[in-house]
Amino acid sequence: MRINRKLLLFLTIFFAFVYVVNVSAQSGKTVLTLDDYGRWNRIASASISPDGNWITYGYNPNEGDVTFFIENLNTDEVIEVSCGSRPVFSDNSQWVAYIVSPPESEAEKLRKENKPVKNTAELRNLSTGDIHTFDNASSISFSKDSIHFIVKKPKSDPDAKHNGTDLILYNLGTGFYENIGNVGDFQLNESGKLLAYTIDAAEKTGNGMCIINLTNGLRQVLDSGNSDYARLSWSKDGTALGVLSGRENEGFTQKDNILIIVTGLSEDKQTIIKYNPSKDSYFPSNMVLSEKASITWSEDNSRIFFGIKEQEKEPEESKDPVANVDVWHWKDEQIQSVQMRRANSDRNFTYRAVLNINNLRFVKLTDEKMRSITLSQDGKWGIGQDRTPYQTDVSWSGSQADYYLVDLSNGGRKLIVKTLGRSMGLSPDSKWFLYLKDKQLWVYNIQSGETTNLSKSATVSFVNEDDDHPYEKPSYGLAGWTKDGTAVLVNHKFDIWSLPLGGGIAKNITGGMGEKEQIRFRYVRTDPEERFIDTLNPLLLSAYGEWTKKSGYYSLRIGDVPQNLIFEDKSIGRPTKAKYADKFMFTMQTFVDFPNYYVSDAVFTNPRLVTDANPQQAEYVWGRRMLIDYKNNNNVKLQATLTLPAGYEYGKKYPMLVYFYEKMSSRHHQYSMPTYDDRPHMSTYASDGYLVLMPDIVYTTGKPGSSALDCVTNAVQRVIELGYADPEHIGIQGHSWGGYETSFILTHTDMFACVVTGAPVTNLVSFYNELYKSSGSNQHGIMESGQVRMGINPWEDLKLYQSQSPVHQAENITTPYLILHGTDDGSVDWHQGLEFYNTGRRLGKEVILLSYP
Repeated sequence: MRINRKLLLFLTIFFAFVYVVNVSAQSGKTVLTLDDYGRWNRIASASISPDGNWITYGYNPNEGDVTFFIENLNTDEVIEVSCGSRPVFSDNSQWVAYIVSPPESEAEKLRKENKPVKNTAELRNLSTGDIHTFDNASSISFSKDSIHFIVKKPKSDPDAKHNGTDLILYNLGTGFYENIGNVGDFQLNESGKLLAYTIDAAEKTGNGMCIINLTNGLRQVLDSGNSDYARLSWSKDGTALGVLSGRENEGFTQKDNILIIVTGLSEDKQTIIKYNPSKDSYFPSNMVLSEKASITWSEDNSRIFFGIKEQEKEPEESKDPVANVDVWHWKDEQIQSVQMRRANSDRNFTYRAVLNINNLRFVKLTDEKMRSITLSQDGKWGIGQDRTPYQTDVSWSGSQADYYLVDLSNGGRKLIVKTLGRSMGLSPDSKWFLYLKDKQLWVYNIQSGETTNLSKSATVSFVNEDDDHPYEKPSYGLAGWTKDGTAVLVNHKFDIWSLPLGGGIAKNITGGMGEKEQIRFRYVRTDPEERFIDTLNPLLLSAYGEWTKKSGYYSLRIGDVPQNLIFEDKSIGRPTKAKYADKFMFTMQTFVDFPNYYVSDAVFTNPRLVTDANPQQAEYVWGRRMLIDYKNNNNVKLQATLTLPAGYEYGKKYPMLVYFYEKMSSRHHQYSMPTYDDRPHMSTYASDGYLVLMPDIVYTTGKPGSSALDCVTNAVQRVIELGYADPEHIGIQGHSWGGYETSFILTHTDMFACVVTGAPVTNLVSFYNELYKSSGSNQHGIMESGQVRMGINPWEDLKLYQSQSPVHQAENITTPYLILHGTDDGSVDWHQGLEFYNTGRRLGKEVILLSYP
């Protein structure tokens, strides 16, 4: 829901009870206001060169155009580019390319005039500073060997039936340009030495599939014809190609495609195979090869995978009026609104199939019951899922299915496990399938067909018991599979465990330090292409303090205790590693410190600040945060993060805003970015002399409102007891789920001076049968087992639903309240806000509804 500045200003005034800011302790600084928000920048386009010597970043302001920077980390040279974005470094770090867009004011004018907004590509030599400009660029890329730069241009006529455009091939060494016209799709192979592309020209003139050897410049047409070529795909080793070639079939909805396979491309021993499904008796007669699905290869190039789809006749034209009734039938697997929302994806749905290249045997892998399959890395097996026995409107998270092992050579299926809701995936070596069931971790041996309980020898549970939804609780997740193939590393709440795949004794590889120190350790993958965890090398672990909110990174050599690299009272972001150097780029933030970027070596020695996106913050008074410990009525230990106002004076009581959702204390070190939206900004309130409290909430099934009331009021009472808050001047605001909680609290306490509730659920009885318009689904799942956590339907316990509904408790309201809601809200129907307004109005309560289109 969009919201305007007037509303934000209104909300600020709404909470401004009687206090005036005292900023004498920070003389010369001003209070942050809405008018200042335009000065704040976010950081975009952050990247580091493969050699770790250059970085890029852009300052993207709330108002105005982005400024893009390229910085040399060795010399501190900074290059500034207006409106730059989408940077790409060459693999040898000698070049950087990026897109330059017109200023937003110019772009907006062009859009209003229905004219194309054209972007420019700039290619910069990082050694010489020379710049090459390519007008009207759509995409940019480098070959892996850093010899060629490729620019693809957009369609000049968006209404043209063909998609081919110019492709510029630029040799970085010689400076030689080559313009290839009417290129539809293009792909470089793994080595970057072979460029394959399709031609998609007007009237299909010269259409085909071609290849260029970028080493010697030789070009070859692999196939041509009056057809459309689609889904170009290299094999993983870059020696074979696949593509679909097809024509429109008059009177039918789908193209008639054939599959073209070219092998031996790297050895100049090319073999071209054309598979025509119409000549294969095993291929379903009512189906076609479909360009709506991707083409992939097995690792050994023996199999190629693709999608097939039903061929249907075009509907006959009729002069009769088109029926305008939607039929909602009780036997539908999905309700009509879901069908309508998913109509386009259903029209494009394809079944997965495989062609065994050696004998050209076709095998259909999925069908109406088993609609999805996960393929093993080696392309020999698949894990198929049949969800049809468990389709229900109430499913929420971890929806169940029967899982089958599928032999990709012949399509044969073997049941692995029934009624599984928590799959954890295939191993990268294609030998194991891991899953959680009955609170245990099980592994299925694909070769032997045996299933082993891996977690029975561990002294801890790998199930997230803190998840308080009434469904099968998930695991804490998978760290990865060991390189030697003997174990899988899995997460405990705090530690990481090694579970031998043969079913041996489980081992805590972090030595119990996580549990002892209440630090959550997780493995960090710094190489995006990594498939296995090499346990012979030190492992990088992220670390997060459960109660301190500290974060950082540790190093672990298995057999030793984790070693602290950096662990600070800040939120430290995930590091990006330079591809060929031991250099990291990462953010650090607190409530006071914007998440600027730092660079360091691989052990985080002396992190160096490299961005300064918001220096203007020093002109304003700013608050700070502290943690508050408290308990709810069930004696559960909880935390809240409390923002102290600028110039806080010990012993003085301040007005306070309370904002919440579920668990908020994890945001303790989150920077409060001034920006235009519909949530309160903690930095603004703190600058203006307010406390801001964000407490944690835990839930009891069937009592979501009561749980929020319990946890929030106990948190507020604790802050009052500690002497921070003025009990006469406390306001609350929540949005969406937080709006429901806020509305419920409003009906059960007079603790608050005023309430703002945004897009709230207010009547659980009516909400149960409303639609989640974004997806078309009804609210049954989110009500019973999802976020609302009722655990039961309203016909089984109507009084319970009414007891947790703000509308049914509205006679108790004694506090003025403001509702914000959008008429097209895709999550919570606008009528929920309207119900609460009409109820309050009828009962004579002080209520305002701000309704937005």
